[in-house]
Amino acid sequence: MLDHCKNAQLRIFSGIESGSSQPTMPIAMQAKPTEQVSDFLVRHLPRDLVMSLEDALTVAALRAVDPVKAMNRGHRAHALGQLRHFNMNEAFHGALAAGGAEPTPIAGNSVVTGQAGALTLGRFNIPAGAWMNGRRSQTRRQLARANAAIERLVHGDLFAAPGPVTEAVAFFVGVFSGSALSVEIAVPDRYMKNWIFREGVQAFLQRYEADPSQVDLARPRLKPNAGQGHADGTAGP
Repeated sequence: MLDHCKNAQLRIFSGIESGSSQPTMPIAMQAKPTEQVSDFLVRHLPRDLVMSLEDALTVAALRAVDPVKAMNRGHRAHALGQLRHFNMNEAFHGALAAGGAEPTPIAGNSVVTGQAGALTLGRFNIPAGAWMNGRRSQTRRQLARANAAIERLVHGDLFAAPGPVTEAVAFFVGVFSGSALSVEIAVPDRYMKNWIFREGVQAFLQRYEADPSQVDLARPRLKPNAGQGHADGTAGP
């Protein structure tokens, strides 16, 4: 009798039912996440901040075009990429600051990040289809390690329901197809090898309509000279 009980226990722990050679998944391993990645993003990303970032990045990309037209053809593609990077970095920084998202300082090629709720926000540009290029930055790969918890909203947890996500990283990605730009919001896995969420900003904005309870966390901050223009009609410093 004792041997029979021991054998039964062994079958339970190994997950193999009598008469079957295939292991069965214990009930505890079938836990499902209670929140989607998109829900998490909507909860922490103010709608106005998302709109401001897209507008700023789009305008900055266009601003990079004219200066390279007078350059030698051999330099244009490289120069355009560099100017897009610098202009869009400054625009990203400015939009984060205006939205109260506390951007890190601009310093050479360093990655500019901001904070919106539990989300750290970054950005980069890629040619259409070249999503693996985002891994080239060691800093971005380090930032992505914070996404171990939010990964479980997609893959679930083997033994228990996922706990609350207290931090995550998302990127605003400028995707260029020739001169055409689309801005997407992308959340990588912790190794930045796969994308657990990717969506164009215009499609993402529709999610706020489905969730009117979303609280706008943006706190616009006016610069000391805001509203004071130059005589030629351009904005003040």
